[in-house]
Amino acid sequence: MREHAGVTREELKQSAAVTVAVLLALGLVAAWSVLIPGVDAWENIVAAVLGSLRLTGPVAAAFAAWVAIRKRRALRGRSMSTWRALKAPLAIVVVVVGSFGATVLVLAVKTVITEQSGRLSLSGLGMGMAGLALYSVIGWVAGWLMPRVLTPPLAGLACYGLFTWLAGRETWADKLAPGTGEPYDLFQGLSGATFTDQTMWLAGIAGALLLGWAAMVTRQALALACALLAVLAAGAGVARLLTEPKPAAAQEIAYACQDWPITVCVHPGMRAGLTELGAAFTSIASRLAGTPAAFTRVEQRPLEDTLEHTAGLAQIHLPDLSAGFADKAAYEYVDSLAPQCTNTTAAGYREIVLAWLRGEPLPGGPLPEHQYAAAWFSGLSEHQRREWLRMFYRDFEACKLSSSHFGGGPTRAAAPVQPSPDATQVYPVYPDPAVEPTSDWGSEMSPKSWH
Repeated sequence: MREHAGVTREELKQSAAVTVAVLLALGLVAAWSVLIPGVDAWENIVAAVLGSLRLTGPVAAAFAAWVAIRKRRALRGRSMSTWRALKAPLAIVVVVVGSFGATVLVLAVKTVITEQSGRLSLSGLGMGMAGLALYSVIGWVAGWLMPRVLTPPLAGLACYGLFTWLAGRETWADKLAPGTGEPYDLFQGLSGATFTDQTMWLAGIAGALLLGWAAMVTRQALALACALLAVLAAGAGVARLLTEPKPAAAQEIAYACQDWPITVCVHPGMRAGLTELGAAFTSIASRLAGTPAAFTRVEQRPLEDTLEHTAGLAQIHLPDLSAGFADKAAYEYVDSLAPQCTNTTAAGYREIVLAWLRGEPLPGGPLPEHQYAAAWFSGLSEHQRREWLRMFYRDFEACKLSSSHFGGGPTRAAAPVQPSPDATQVYPVYPDPAVEPTSDWGSEMSPKSWH
């Protein structure tokens, strides 16, 4: 059995195979936890594999430190050429980068065979590889300088702590760690220029550390000169990162829309949620018809944007398509229709209206008048409730609802809802989105047939 500087080739091959398997399994688990549930977009895949580096990187550093310790003990102080010194750490980099590529390949299988939005960011994948190379070089140098049993786990923990701390900073320093930042918003997009600059920084500092180590152990001036060039490349990457203009809050995208029974538009990577969103917002649209908040279109907005109420448009946030996503979006939208009331009594009346808009059981409220109001409101027909909201929407919006809006309170008999001045006007009651329209659905949805 041939030996490689005192370490058998068979042992190196077995260690490399085990490392690839561990990194692949760990990378898939870590990436799966970062994936935005239900989203079919290449950007989601790239963000996930980059997010997995927080766990796979420290493991790569620990493996590199372990091999460096074995290598140094095997050499026993013998001199090496520059190329011979670099062969082992470069082989480790190839192994860990190969595991990263395998992780990307596994996650991309579904993406390749299904219709996906966006595009694969090659610069983002390059940055991920450069990041893993840096982890490996840090582990190698640490293992060589401190050949102790505890060095590999300590190197992994130190890398995890350092890069997690950098990624959590809200300054320019967060760009020094490989990643996209969390939580990730699909509307933000992935900046290819930023990834390129980060790759330059990560590859430059990794090359500087590795060549500097090689110059130290081989005492070759050429290795030192190359290390200085790598430092310049890393510095150029950092300078470009610092001078980059701040990206826009959102990028223009072509929405994916469903036009029946109301128009619902979301990011194309979230088109799978259109039917459920349509079902959740159709009843809300019917109940708000004729009020200042009436809408016929629902549109997803970036997570950073404040939900604004414009004529005919309902804006929503949709971070993912996990279980109950449509109900969460509807809850947030309905809650934004009226501000939180500082007065306890007005807040209780507000909750009654919001519960009805969401299709939930009416709350009793903390006060007797709230319980009476809920009972009075539940006694109205659906048509009467909609007429009531059209008459008193401004009071609801301004937190001015009182017992007089709900039959006068427990001491007074329930009064019927008085018709509004435009009671003769008819408003749409949207059909069930789960029922497919007939061939003449256009005539059935005409204003003459609304009831």
